[in-house]
Order: sequence, then C-alpha cells, then structure tokens
Amino acid sequence: MTIRYKLGCKLSYEVVSPTVFIFSLEVARLLRHRDLTERLVITPDNVRRTYVTPDVHNRYVSINCLPGPLNVHYQAEVTLDVFRADPDSVAETPISEIPLDIMPFLLPSRFVPSDRLAAFASREFGMLPKGHNRVTAICNWLYANIAYQPGSSNPQTTADESLLLRAGVCRDFAHLGIAFCRALGIPARFVSCYAYGLEPRDFHAVFEAYLDGRWWLFDGTRQANLDGLVRIGVGRDAAEIAFASQFGDFIPGPISITIDSLEPGIATTQRTIDAISTAETAPNAGES
Repeated sequence: MTIRYKLGCKLSYEVVSPTVFIFSLEVARLLRHRDLTERLVITPDNVRRTYVTPDVHNRYVSINCLPGPLNVHYQAEVTLDVFRADPDSVAETPISEIPLDIMPFLLPSRFVPSDRLAAFASREFGMLPKGHNRVTAICNWLYANIAYQPGSSNPQTTADESLLLRAGVCRDFAHLGIAFCRALGIPARFVSCYAYGLEPRDFHAVFEAYLDGRWWLFDGTRQANLDGLVRIGVGRDAAEIAFASQFGDFIPGPISITIDSLEPGIATTQRTIDAISTAETAPNAGES
C-alpha cells in the first residue's frame, strides 16, 4: 500500500554576525519516494549552494547569511512506497558477505562507541536467534529500559552515556540501537526523517540495520509509524546528518514541523508489525 503525505518545516533565526548555515531537511530522492513535489523558500534570498551525496541520496543546503532575520520554509508532497516482509523471513547477513561499502556502518563512530558496549550487547542479546527479530528485541529492550525524556541529554551525548543515564530522546535511542547492532556484527546507521504519528511533531531520528542484503527500519522509541517514515538522510551517526549546522553567531527562533496523510482513513494509531524498508537497490552496495 502506498500513502501520500504532505510535510514540511519552518525555521527562523536572528543572525547576529555573518554565519554559514548548512541544512539537511529536504526529502531524500529515493525510488520509494514517488512523485515528489517540493518547494524551498529562503528569505532573504542569500547565496546558497546545494550538495547531494550520490551514494546515500542525502541533500544539503549551505547558506551564507549576513546579520538580520533568516527564515527557511520547506514544503513537500510525496507518495511513500514501503517494502514489507515477514520479520521471521529476514536473516542476518554474515560479515563475510557484507559489501565493503557497508563496512563503515559496522565500526565505532563519534557518538556510537560500539566497542565499549560489546560486552553488554553480547550478554543481553548475543544468545537470541539471529535476524530481524533480534534487532526488534533490541528495540523492545530500549523501550522498556530507557526513559524517553526530553532535556535528559544534549547534542554531545554518546550511546554509552545514554546507557548510563537510562534516559534520552530519539537521537539517543537511535545511537544505542546502532551501538548494540554493531557490537553484534550487524551494520547499522542513523536515519533522520519526517515521522507520521509522532506527537508532538518534530524531526525524528530512527535507525536502519543491514539484514539479508537490505536496510530495514527500526525505532526504539515506538513514537511513530515505521511505515510512515519519510527519509531525509542517513549517516554513521547524528554528526553526519544534523538538521541544521551553524557556524557563526545567531539567535534561534520558532520551529514548526508538519506531516499529514493525504489518504482518507489512515490512522496514526495503526502500527504495523511487518518488517519495513524504504531502501533501494544500489550498484555494488546492495542497498542505499
């Protein structure tokens, strides 16, 4: 089943001194993001450059701003065509069969020191049957043992620190899920997205695990619909796909994020139990 969504965001800033902004907020151009129409309005119309990473389809916009107000308004409509499977049918990919360009997602990174959590992951999840259901068990553990608590962490919090705090936000849940997967020999990566069903509405962070030759979506927060996640970007962790990176002096203003279904009768409370993927086949990599 395909579902069409209307989504977007409004960001505002008061720029105090010349500042460079790098935004990652546009919908990724994927085959499973069908019939994408979009509009990005930046006022004032400052000098800006757009960069797309062809391997994972991340889109970045760089803006050079002089002092004064800055407003960014992004609107899009997209039909989401998810790939569904029976979780019991999705096995783990042996490390010997993982494509070389997937290997970076098996290694520790800035916010995901998976090597420090290897003993814990092995003790908690190492004896479980391998496959999609083992990653689901990781998400179940996160939901049961980590409090979803805004303000409990900051942009510098790492996965091992979140484990000690036993609290965090979606970013921290994703980092912990990635850390446990990597510690078990499962490639995993950070995903930023617009999330249907998330309340209050905000940018959302989940993760993907590479299983059976494909990237599959997981969300330890259980805050949104897995089959309602419209991808913005992917990376080793949050450092690579921040929604906004700023280099200069500024004062942040109000932020608004929206996503609504354009299909009648689609309820946010209907949560799928299928294995869900929005990745697509890519040369040499298996998936992107």
